[in-house]
Amino acid sequence: MTEVLLAVGTEKGLFLGRSRDRLDWEFSGPHFRMNAVYSVAIDGRDPVDGRNRRDGRARLLVGADSSHWGPSVWRSDDLGATWSEPAAPAIRFPEHTGASLTRVWQLQPAGPEAPGVVYAGTEPAALFRSADGGATFTMVESLWEHPQRAEWGAGFGGQGLHTVLTDPRDAERLLVAVSSGGVYRSKDGGGSWVPSNSGLRAEFLPEESQYPEFGQCVHKIAPDAVDPDRLYLQNHGGVYRSDDAGESWRSIADGLPADFGFAVAAHPRLADTAYVFPLGGADDRIPPGRRCRVFRTADGGDSWQPLAEGLPGEDHYGVVLRDALRTDDADPAGLYFGTRTGEVYASHDEGEHWSSLLSHLPDVLCVRAAVVAD
Repeated sequence: MTEVLLAVGTEKGLFLGRSRDRLDWEFSGPHFRMNAVYSVAIDGRDPVDGRNRRDGRARLLVGADSSHWGPSVWRSDDLGATWSEPAAPAIRFPEHTGASLTRVWQLQPAGPEAPGVVYAGTEPAALFRSADGGATFTMVESLWEHPQRAEWGAGFGGQGLHTVLTDPRDAERLLVAVSSGGVYRSKDGGGSWVPSNSGLRAEFLPEESQYPEFGQCVHKIAPDAVDPDRLYLQNHGGVYRSDDAGESWRSIADGLPADFGFAVAAHPRLADTAYVFPLGGADDRIPPGRRCRVFRTADGGDSWQPLAEGLPGEDHYGVVLRDALRTDDADPAGLYFGTRTGEVYASHDEGEHWSSLLSHLPDVLCVRAAVVAD
């Protein structure tokens, strides 16, 4: 039997939901009570060496941040029934960097083209790589040593590397995004990096300087389900699309009520289909018209459709953060989002209809969902 697992990371712990029909849910938690959970990964790949079989179950990876003990990466191979933490910190900045880990912003398993590989994005903004399914990580020092890194700024929430994308055609091709450093690409497995921000506007800079080589405050990037060269990007002001794997970007914000926001997600199978949750602007971080709406494009951003059936129609002030809007991989696809006001909403039919799953939670920081073996 299979079911959908929904992971909701909050300011004060992790909540796990399980459902066979995505209508009735059973939740457990909070796991990691009083820890801020900024990152969760559901890794359904087989173990790289074929040992320690998980009976088809996914591995959960959680970046939990204790105000007392600090940040750590935890693992579960039984869907959250038990958790293991490495004896030594899984992610540690080398001594020569003079830096220490503040937060794990992202845990991203690579695709089948790189079995066992998991990437982590951190604050301070850095990239780490694991070859053993997330048990241990090493820093990708070439990005840390990039000459532009010293000039990266920090977003309002800190300087975080929050997006890691791998190319399903070539395990050596990587793309990362930093707030606020911008987009960087590597074609040699992280050996070298080039900024990739052509066409992205930094609205917070003086008008004559708003298209710099780097320094944009990118909020999130999602890959198209069919075309690996097509990417969708939510910027600090602006929604963009790339058709050349991030080498250049063009605006697709026309038709949206606002171009500010944090989150963007893509359909798991359909081409040209992506979702955003607009906010009024950098100085108006609540939904336009105070209406809770997800917007969907089915034509690569040429047009947008509001999806609001079952969502609050007025006086809504919820903010969806960059990792708090996600799809599952069921058919039809499910869509989920959580807000900073502690609400979690779900759609089992690709956004056509919505229902409330949870309320009165701490701030929702991240959401992940996937079909898993029971």
